[in-house]
Amino acid sequence: MDLIVRGAQLPENPPGTLVDIGVEAGRIVAVAPDLAAEGETYAADGRLVCAGLVETHIHLDKARLLERCPAEPGRAINPVRYVEAFKPEITEEDVYDRARATLRECLLQGTTRIRSHVEIDPKIGLRGFRAVRALARDHAFAVDLQLCAFPQDGLTDRPGTEALLTEALREGAAAVGGAPRYDADGPAQIRRIFALAREFDVDVDLHLDVGPTADSLDVHLVMDLTERYGLGGRVTVGHMAKLSLMPPDAVAAIARRLSDVGVAVTVLPATDLFLMGRSHDHAVPRGVADANALLRHGVNCSLSSNNVLNPATPYGDCSLIRMANLHANVLQVSQPHDLCECFRMITDRSARLLNLDDYGVAPGNPADLVVIDATAPDRAIAEIRRPLAVFKRGRRTIVCEPARLLE
Repeated sequence: MDLIVRGAQLPENPPGTLVDIGVEAGRIVAVAPDLAAEGETYAADGRLVCAGLVETHIHLDKARLLERCPAEPGRAINPVRYVEAFKPEITEEDVYDRARATLRECLLQGTTRIRSHVEIDPKIGLRGFRAVRALARDHAFAVDLQLCAFPQDGLTDRPGTEALLTEALREGAAAVGGAPRYDADGPAQIRRIFALAREFDVDVDLHLDVGPTADSLDVHLVMDLTERYGLGGRVTVGHMAKLSLMPPDAVAAIARRLSDVGVAVTVLPATDLFLMGRSHDHAVPRGVADANALLRHGVNCSLSSNNVLNPATPYGDCSLIRMANLHANVLQVSQPHDLCECFRMITDRSARLLNLDDYGVAPGNPADLVVIDATAPDRAIAEIRRPLAVFKRGRRTIVCEPARLLE
């Protein structure tokens, strides 16, 4: 065999039930205890091994803007409009360089599959989209990177935006997104996004229901359109911060409907913690939807990074494990099985959200493997444990030695 990862603790296996993973020609060919085979060996030594972390919602094109566009002071901020002014000056090379630095941090944190949202509008044109598309091509050795084209600054209020979205979809965008609160007629934007998704047979991934009150939820229209057009399993709503302002019975009713029609939810703890509740000077709302509660009603959920080092989220290290830990802290998740679900929301649940049919440590799948310095998924989240090795299609891409105390 080309590679054998020995002594791996798979997340779904009982503690101490270790297996070896055999790899040939970039694919997993065997998963069993004590494989009788020879080849290059990596000793996992009982550590957690999964099929790679999956980032479902990040903005590579507008990461690392703080030097040019510092975080706004005070409580009342508008980071989206703050960035808008210098969009015409942004070059494709600039986007590529900032996105590349951010992507490489994702890779060092064990991420092997990514969906990046990329802004499309007349001010930036397709420069950001084409830069991230080139980045995907140049880093295919380490990551599968798909693009979601979306109109951050509005669609129906911005002439020329829809033509650019259509061009991006023709050039290979895997999903179309939206941010309806930035149009005067948000529902009209949602309907146009669904029309584009049907025309080009792509997924829908929307920024939805962020605001200081739980009024005027757009998710109801999204659920209706998903059911009407038979797009269950291909629609995701990100943020959903307004759910954090609603009583449990109201959230449960929406969750059951989301589950029934097949709409997934991506929760973005860092950004929503930073942006929500700024009108309060005490008893500040957290603004983070409870993904674990949604899971209990059958909703598929993921946890993701969103913004990194820009005015909307002026920090971040691209660690999905840290993001899952942040969610667990904010929502006071403490039980081992719930922490394991947090791990699943950065691994197999995220893969399901992206409709990846070749994900998992199983024969026939690509040998995308991440060795994490933990012995169980709940401990990986609780202790924010780092990846020690990453393999993409059987080729090692990341080297990280465990820290040692020198006595």
